[in-house]
Amino acid sequence: MVIIKDLKRAICSLFEVHSDENGVQRVVTPLEYPGSSDQIVVRVRPLGEGRGFSIDENGEAAFYAGLNGGDVESEAVLRWAEELLTHSPVKFKDDETISVFASNEQLIAPYIFRVAEAAQQLHAIATARADRRESDFKDRVKQIVQEIASDAHLICDSDVELPIAGGLKADHVLGTKKPLIVIAATSPTRLLEAEVIYMQYRAENKPGYILAVAESQTTVGKKQYERAAYYTNKAVIFNADAFGKLLSNELTGNLLQ
Repeated sequence: MVIIKDLKRAICSLFEVHSDENGVQRVVTPLEYPGSSDQIVVRVRPLGEGRGFSIDENGEAAFYAGLNGGDVESEAVLRWAEELLTHSPVKFKDDETISVFASNEQLIAPYIFRVAEAAQQLHAIATARADRRESDFKDRVKQIVQEIASDAHLICDSDVELPIAGGLKADHVLGTKKPLIVIAATSPTRLLEAEVIYMQYRAENKPGYILAVAESQTTVGKKQYERAAYYTNKAVIFNADAFGKLLSNELTGNLLQ
């Protein structure tokens, strides 16, 4: 039996971890299925003999979507499943389970998040009743970030895969020596990802300043937003004028260090 020595220590501040039979770790995440109070639960299953781990949500996303009148075989879900294969290690399998294979313990924590993220997306898409107008929040953040970077004569890259386990991405990275990493949080899931990035940077002692900007407190959730202040370098609600000034101040502080 494989004992996952560092799992609880790595993610205890974000998740509740319970030991089940056969070495399975049942992880209760702070994320909920949209429109319900059901928390997303992920299971980490050791494959034995050093063969890695299987991480899945036990098919509960599809199950809860069905209970709420959703259709996991809709064209929208099929398109989502195809797109998932192109940008995530996670797969939506034929048995309606969302899962991913982790070859080592270092991948467990970020992959738990990726499975929970996909579970939330699947439920939302399967139960959607109408198309919603896309917010221009991310475009506005991008415009401000690029303007500030240009004024400061700094390199600015967007949609950057970060040098940490799990393939987590930043919306924008400014500078190189001690990069300012901007996460535009349009959902509780994305804000949680900022927290995971911050924790991994601290654990690996990597230079970087994690700035999470949320579209609104409503979109990310009050509790999630309040907690993010402790698990990022800074978390703020978006305001165009205030965000530009904040970004300038943070960059000035970084350049003077």
